[in-house]
Amino acid sequence: MLDNIFIWDKIDLKIRKKILSRPIIKNQELIQSTVTTILNDVLKYGDNALYKYTNIFDLIKINEFKINEQQIMNAVSNISIDLKNAIIHAKKNIECFHNLQKNKLLDVEIEPGIRCSQIVVPINSVGLYVPGGSASLFSTVLMLSIPAKIAGCKKIILCSPPPISYEILFTAYICNINNIYQIGGAQSIAAMAFGTNTIPKVNKIFGPGNAYVTEAKLQVSKLLEGAGIDMPAGPSEVLVIADNFANDKFIAADLLSQAEHGVDSQVILITDSEILVEKVIKSIKLQLKTLSKIDVLLQSLKHSRFIVAPNLLECINISNMYGPEHLIIQTRNFKDLLPYVINAGSVFLGPWSPESAGDYASGTNHVLPTYGYTSRYSGLGVMDFQKRITIQELTSNGLLNLSSTIQLLAETEKMEAHKNAVLVRLQELKGK
Repeated sequence: MLDNIFIWDKIDLKIRKKILSRPIIKNQELIQSTVTTILNDVLKYGDNALYKYTNIFDLIKINEFKINEQQIMNAVSNISIDLKNAIIHAKKNIECFHNLQKNKLLDVEIEPGIRCSQIVVPINSVGLYVPGGSASLFSTVLMLSIPAKIAGCKKIILCSPPPISYEILFTAYICNINNIYQIGGAQSIAAMAFGTNTIPKVNKIFGPGNAYVTEAKLQVSKLLEGAGIDMPAGPSEVLVIADNFANDKFIAADLLSQAEHGVDSQVILITDSEILVEKVIKSIKLQLKTLSKIDVLLQSLKHSRFIVAPNLLECINISNMYGPEHLIIQTRNFKDLLPYVINAGSVFLGPWSPESAGDYASGTNHVLPTYGYTSRYSGLGVMDFQKRITIQELTSNGLLNLSSTIQLLAETEKMEAHKNAVLVRLQELKGK
């Protein structure tokens, strides 16, 4: 980690660009070709391909993809009361925040005789992907199903790798998600995008996943017979901006909390204090001794960066260049820096706002753009499960008053038929 300390003013543009780059996803070409093969197989062979790939990748022979009611109720009875209450508490907070995201009706008279409005309708069918395997991310069920329900989506299916944990099934149960399928990986994305005899086709797919799932989402989103996706996303990342008033133990804990996601995760500290960097590295080494995922953490920390900038505004500028998934601002006057934040998925202000709060229970969504996509994508919300439809209604006088403007614009663009659509109506009005 000591090799990853950089004094911003003493490095050139080439090195600056290099240290702000993400970890390279290994075997990217192999991932792309493997996913293409899987998608083509599922499109051609349907359920038979799903059984084959589940056996290959999950080492499980599945007789029935759909989870039945008895399996769900069995999960409900096998969750502790304390965990049930914790999940319900998180659900309440997430629902509270997401309910406030509902779009308000837009209806306005632009000028006399011209009324424009906007209605919001839910995406009819959506597929939710919840990672499983070694880490059963049941919190993702809350983050996906709650906005889908609030948006009013009529058909919601959930896919997760087998065996689906009791925690995922219980969380789906309290979120009233009944169509659950034990299928994971790129093959599940293909199933939701194309449809099979068992798994219905959906209009849009949501949820995080590994490199294969992410690549599958990107590929199906480009196919005419495929499906829309929420956002492209890569390995998890956090960037902390701190000054010499910050608590080094808190920063170390926040960096480690993201580093444990996987070996490709990236954690960055940007500060105006060299002394703080030394304290944080010391705290990381101490806390590492208390954590179990030591192999993953040590691999991930190889991608870590500790950057010393001349001042806090430059810290913000560097952060905006990187565009982190999670941005923690732990400075004395943290609110003063917020107006300068341009690119970030989710921001955590002050010493008492760990990134873990957003991952689980504060109320915001933890499905966020990564890999620099924060410059053009937002974190998941209710609006991602909806479509906006604009409406206009003109009276005869409204069209009459606007007609010369429309005709001149259409004529200038050499759109004769557009102009004619107005003219025939004007002639009709003159004949009355």
